[in-house]
Amino acid sequence: MVGRIGIGLAGAAALLLAGCAADSPTTSAIPTLYLPLANTGAQVDAQTARDMISAYRRNRGEGPLTVDPELQRLAEAEAAAMALADRPSKAQTVKGAVGRLGYASPNANLSAGYHTLAEAFSGWRDSPPHNAVLLDPEATRMGIATAFAPGSKYKVYWALLTAK
Repeated sequence: MVGRIGIGLAGAAALLLAGCAADSPTTSAIPTLYLPLANTGAQVDAQTARDMISAYRRNRGEGPLTVDPELQRLAEAEAAAMALADRPSKAQTVKGAVGRLGYASPNANLSAGYHTLAEAFSGWRDSPPHNAVLLDPEATRMGIATAFAPGSKYKVYWALLTAK
């Protein structure tokens, strides 16, 4: 009798452990702002970035941003170019390109080395020149992108473009 109870308890314990393993966190359970972007095929979630930046702007008295398809394409191209060159671009050059597309008040945060959206946002917020881009009162539109460069010391390149 005792042997059967011991086997039954062992079986129940195994089922409980199996259930716990099934509930362990997976990548899909991680909020997108914490997803690691230092891997092939990873891309920043532009909608999540827009929501986070817009909430930050609202808390500072500024209006929200919308993701603009043209700025998004340009951000993607710029992030890819930086990854290929293995160095961040000059913001002035990118701002000029945004202006030539007909946007007013172009701005850019170009950086490298942040592996999650949360890291990039915190870094930009803590840097006065980057924070000025986040809080630009003229900005109404944005595009944001990342590019992964596996051989780079930075790994992830970022382009945030804003404009009116």
